Amino acid sequence: MSATRPSRTIARNPRNSALARPLSSLVCVALTLCSFSARAQSPDPKPQTLNPNPQSQAPQTLDRVVAVVNNQGILFSDIDEEIRLSILDPAGQNSGPLTPQRALEQLISRNLIEQQMRQEDIQTAEPTQAELDARLKEIRTELPACVHANCASEAGWKAFLAAHGLTLERVEASLRYRLQILSFIELRFRQGISVSQEEIEAYYHDSLIPLYAKGEGIPPFEKVAPRIQEILLQQKVNVLFDDWLRNLRTQGEIEVLDPSLEEPTPTEKQPSRPPALDTPALDSPALNKQGGAR
Repeated sequence: MSATRPSRTIARNPRNSALARPLSSLVCVALTLCSFSARAQSPDPKPQTLNPNPQSQAPQTLDRVVAVVNNQGILFSDIDEEIRLSILDPAGQNSGPLTPQRALEQLISRNLIEQQMRQEDIQTAEPTQAELDARLKEIRTELPACVHANCASEAGWKAFLAAHGLTLERVEASLRYRLQILSFIELRFRQGISVSQEEIEAYYHDSLIPLYAKGEGIPPFEKVAPRIQEILLQQKVNVLFDDWLRNLRTQGEIEVLDPSLEEPTPTEKQPSRPPALDTPALDSPALNKQGGAR
């Protein structure tokens, strides 16, 4: 299905905060935790219907295609699932509940990334069960919503999943795909990127030290240099990723079939982000206050 209008591009304002995680969720933005329901290859914009009561003349709508990205459909149920999974995105907790419009924007970006992954045929490593278990443990013990629900206990975890319409299998599938996206981003964008010693020193003196109050212990440069290097690398990857995704959206055929989802309000437009890359945390109160350390 060809689009009758050019695709929309989300305006980006990459955060340059010294302690912000440069690759926080976008796409969970994130691509915070990734949702990846199967989409129809030749979508029919007409909703699927079923009449459960033969005596009733009114059919019941089961699902419908709400957008098409390069001839690949996004279903209304995909948006619903994206919103339910957003409870597991720590970055999204500060921006309020995920709206259907923002969820669709994230799904469009993710569709474009998935298609490009298949086209480029970059071999990403399949995450191990140990990696998945480690991520699940982080969610259950560190995610604020999970801490409040006592997800560290089996009873609390099951109750939390049930309350948000999720299953363990669905969460694990989302985490598995998130790790594959991370692997793709690493292979696709970090090769050839370097950070000079001068850049690391400038970040330490100009961005890190000013965060500490007078008399507060400042960590020595040698201790935090590896983490600063990783932050700067991620920022450079972020710029490359933003440009790449913007080009995909400009060149792709994107059509939104549901008028209520077509144009988010300016306050709802969020930059699409790949999931945050894991990096060593800096051991300092200032970093913890600003979210630079886990």
